[in-house]
Amino acid sequence: MEKINNIDRDAVKFTSFYHDAFQKIKKDKLAILCIAFIFLLIIVAVFAPIIAPFDQSYQDTKNILKGPSSVHLLGTDEFGRDILSRIIYGTRVSLAVGVVAEAIAVTIGVVMGAMAGYYGGRVDAIISRIIEIFASFPQILFAIVIMFVLGTGVINVFFAIGFVGWTSVARVIRSQVIQLKENEYVEAAKASGGINYQIILRHMIPNCLSTIIVIVTMEIPADIMYEASLSFLGLGVQPPDSSWGQMISTARMHLRVNPSYAIFPGIALVLTVLAFNLLGDALRDALDPRLKNL
Repeated sequence: MEKINNIDRDAVKFTSFYHDAFQKIKKDKLAILCIAFIFLLIIVAVFAPIIAPFDQSYQDTKNILKGPSSVHLLGTDEFGRDILSRIIYGTRVSLAVGVVAEAIAVTIGVVMGAMAGYYGGRVDAIISRIIEIFASFPQILFAIVIMFVLGTGVINVFFAIGFVGWTSVARVIRSQVIQLKENEYVEAAKASGGINYQIILRHMIPNCLSTIIVIVTMEIPADIMYEASLSFLGLGVQPPDSSWGQMISTARMHLRVNPSYAIFPGIALVLTVLAFNLLGDALRDALDPRLKNL
C-alpha cells in the first residue's frame, strides 16, 4: 500500500511539474510567437508541393536572375527557377535535418550518458574517454570529414550531423543520472530485484525528460546551421534539390545582378534558427526547477 501511495505521489508531482511549465510557456508571448512560427514552417514543409507556386526544378528560361515580380514574388535564380518555391522546398530539408539528425544524436547521447552515469567505474571511464575524443574535434570539421567519406546527399547529412552531435547530450545526461541514482526510489528498485537496464529505462531516462526536451530544442537550430554550412560548401544537399545553404552559396556569384537571390534564403535561415533558439530559452526557463523563482 505504501509503495502504491509513493507511486501516486510521484505521478502527481510529475504531472504538476509539466502543468506548471506549460502554464509558464503560455504566459510567454515571445515563446508562443516562436511556436506559431515553427508550426507554420512545419505546414510549409509538409505541403510544399501545394504551397509553392512552381516546382523547385521548373526553369523559366525567359526570366533568368530577375528580381521580385508579380510572377516570381522573390525573383529567379541563374536557371530561371523560382526562388520562393526553392525556399519553400528548402524548408523541408532544414526541418528534416534538424529533427532526424538530432534524434540520432539524442539516442546515442542518452544511451551513452545514462550508461556512464549509472554504472560508473570502468564503464564511465571508457565512455568518458570516447566523449573526450569526439569532443576534441570541431563538430563542423568532423562532419565535413564524414561527408567526404560517405559522399554527398541528405541521408548522409543526417548521419554526419547526428554522429558528431551526441557528446554534449551524453555529458548532460551523465551528470544528471549520477545525481538521480542516489535517490531512494532507485535504491528501492535495486532492492526489489530490478534489472539495471530496466531501472535506467523506467527511472533514469524518464526523470531526464525535461532536460532532453530542452537539449533537443536548443540543438535543432545548430543542426540546421550545420546542414546549411555543408550545403554551402557543396557537401550537403545536391541540385536539383534545394537547400538554403546551397542557394546562398550559388547566389554569391550573382549578388550584383540579383541580390535578393542571397537575401531571402538568408532571412529564412536566420528566422528559423532564431525561433528555435528563443523557444529553447523559454523551455529551459520553464523546465529548470532552479529557475522557477527567478
